[in-house]
Order: sequence, then C-alpha cells, then structure tokens
Amino acid sequence: MRPWVTTVAGDADLPEAVDLVVIGGGIIGCSAALWAAEQGLRVALLEKGRIAGEQSGRNWGWVRRMGRAAAEYPLGIASLTLWAGLNARIGRDTGFRRCGIVYGAGSAREEAWLDRVEAEARRFGLGVTRLDRAGLADHFPGARLAATTALMTADDGRAEPALAAPALAEGARDAGAAVLTNCAVRGLETEAGRVSAVVTERGVIRCGAAILAAGAWSRLFCGNLGIDLPQVRVRSSVLRTAPVAGGPALALGTGRFGIRPRADGGYTVARRGRTPVQLTHDLLRQAPRFAAGLRQNRREISLTVDRSLIDTLVTPRRWRGDEISPFERCRVLDPAPQDRLLAAALRDVCHSFPALAGVPVRERWGGIIDVTPDGVPVIDQAPGISGLVIATGFSGHGFGLGPGAGQLAAELATGAAPLVDPAPFRLARLPGARRAAAAAGPLHEGA
Repeated sequence: MRPWVTTVAGDADLPEAVDLVVIGGGIIGCSAALWAAEQGLRVALLEKGRIAGEQSGRNWGWVRRMGRAAAEYPLGIASLTLWAGLNARIGRDTGFRRCGIVYGAGSAREEAWLDRVEAEARRFGLGVTRLDRAGLADHFPGARLAATTALMTADDGRAEPALAAPALAEGARDAGAAVLTNCAVRGLETEAGRVSAVVTERGVIRCGAAILAAGAWSRLFCGNLGIDLPQVRVRSSVLRTAPVAGGPALALGTGRFGIRPRADGGYTVARRGRTPVQLTHDLLRQAPRFAAGLRQNRREISLTVDRSLIDTLVTPRRWRGDEISPFERCRVLDPAPQDRLLAAALRDVCHSFPALAGVPVRERWGGIIDVTPDGVPVIDQAPGISGLVIATGFSGHGFGLGPGAGQLAAELATGAAPLVDPAPFRLARLPGARRAAAAAGPLHEGA
C-alpha cells in the first residue's frame, strides 16, 4: 500500500475503561492522545486501519502559517510553536525543520491573491518577505521560474508525513496511552445524554469523553449518530522523487505545482491549480451547502468520476453496534493516483528546476481530503451528545495544524483552558449542520 509510513504496532489488549477515547490515528488524533496522556488521563487511541494510513501520511508535509483562512491563523501560529518542540518532547523524529516556504505568482490574478496573503500575514504578525525576480533568483539559483514575485516566510517549516503521526502515537503510548490499530469504532453508548462508552469491533470501552478525528470518514460516523455534518471528499495525488542534488532548498508553491524538499534528499511534488472533487451521491445531496464555494472557486475545481461514485452508493449509512461497520469493510482509503496530473506537475517542476530533469519517481499515491463548505475545520462539541468532540474537515490544512488542533480538541473534551479561541471552528457556523431528533444505530442511551 502506498505511501510508506512508519509502522505502529497496536496493543494486544483492549482496555476496559479510560477517561478519553480518541477515534482516528491521524495527525489530529495522535496529537490529542499525546496531550491528554501527558496530563495524566487514561487514554485509548483507536484506529480502524494503520496509524497515518490515510491523509496524515499522504499530504505534502508543509508546516505553514502563511496563506491560511483568517480563522486558522492563531491555531497555525500555535501549532508551529508546538512542532518546534515535538522532537524533544517525545524523543522521536517527526522530520520537522524550519526551512522556509515560498508562494510564487506569475499572473495578475495570482499577484492579487499574494497581496491578500501578505496583508493577512502581516495582520497576524508574521515575518513575511516579498521577493522580486532578483530575490527569487537568489533563493532559487539556476531556476527558470515563471513567477515574477513571491512571498516567503523563512521560519515556516516542513515535516515528514511518514514519520510524524507514528512518532506522536508512540509518544502517546510512552505517556501511558493505549494504542490500538485495526480496531474500528462502530458507535457510542450514552448515559443521561453523555458519552459513557465506545463500541468497537473488539468490544466496549467505558469512557467519559471521546474525540472523533476520523478525517474523511467523519461524516459517515456522525450520520449514524444522527448528526448531519457538512463535509465532502476531495481526491489528491502526490509523488516523491529519488534523491537528487541541486534542487530547491525551500518549499515552493506556484500556480501550477507544489514542491517540498524531503529529509531523504528527494522531493515531494504535486499539482496545484485544479482540485479534483469526487462526484458522489453524497456530494449531490449536499450541493446546496457547497454551492457558494463551488461558484467562488470554479476555476480551481474539476468534478471527477471514479469508482467512489459506486462505493458511496453501496456503503451503508446506518448500522448497529453488533454489525460489521463500513470502517471494517474499508480499513484504508487508498485511491489510485491521477497519473496525468502528476506527470504535468513533474514536467513543470523539471522545466523550472533543470537539476531535476530525468529524476526517477520512487512512489506515487492518491489520498482523500475531508473538506467543509468554508474550508475551515470543525473542532467543537457534538450537538446533542455531551462529551463528544468532533475534530474534522481540515480541508487539506490539517497536517501543519495537527499538534495544535489535536491539543485544542482534547482541551474541549476535558474542560481544560483552550489553546486558542475555539469559536471560529464551531459546527453551527456551517449551513445545515444539525442533530436529528432521534439518533440511529449504535448510540445507545442508558447502556
């Protein structure tokens, strides 16, 4: 299965009772479990497949503050601070390095976007540098860039998706958390309207709180609880090259490609400019909620038809706690990469950086990104279910936000003072978000 990520072996025994259950072994869930375990709480981190098996192990590896939605800036700033201390904190390498990120613009439309990014970054106190052609030549010697201007944050960074979430999971285990892989959560039990247990394929774990950090699976899980969570799936494709000398030392995003230096001496490359949105029956059901975003970003979006159209049609939307759930039938979302897009991205990269001409491609992979109508995540108490916090919908921004977002979710779940103001991440801001009058499936009151 692509791409390679560090293997985390799951614990053999299911704990009978914990204070907090974290559902989902991506960067958010692992960060939440780490913080909570460090506070002395009994924690169980449950993953239906493998740690970092989906988007947390398939993203570009950028750790940035610049270029975010305004709502995300405080969390992005806090997360970068946390990233900088993670390796020492857990005694493992996440691959994090402060190395600089650059956004380039080569058209009037891209320059207008860059102007907005610069103004927003300065409003939040970021040290950004505007580069002209000469500045670009200094930072990318030998390059043939179409960009005429660029914006750089020298102290933003990068980390390795293959290392980061697994390292956090092991750090959480060192702090006392139970880590279970290939252990799907089917649903919840409640008492007096509050979470009292989670129902897994291996048995029941009693708990006082739970965090749902299930990425692209969150809408399906919520739907079975009677919660209508606005979220769609977007397909991504990425490749990594063999090690090569003479390439860029900084991560760069242009109107056509994104490139990041890797710790192994190669590069992570992806296409920018057109986002493939999977055409599914669930997307059609949610079309009114996403209509404004689709219109606003119509130049950056293309609808794609693949087997997910059939998969989502036949996937059950309701199940009981004693039934095999969809999470057991599909342990890892592993879509095929879109080779045509990757070939175009690599062609543009090699034209821009002649040193990369002919570099072998070591791996290609696809991934599924969980997206909300406004592109901002949900980190909030679930409506109508006390003790359940939802942390999802990171819209391709979750890796860099991971440490802060996971900590914030755990703080909300435990009643601790929040790292940043959680108000911008409330579920109620999204159109149509609600809790049905009667929950379905494995939400058992008084169990």
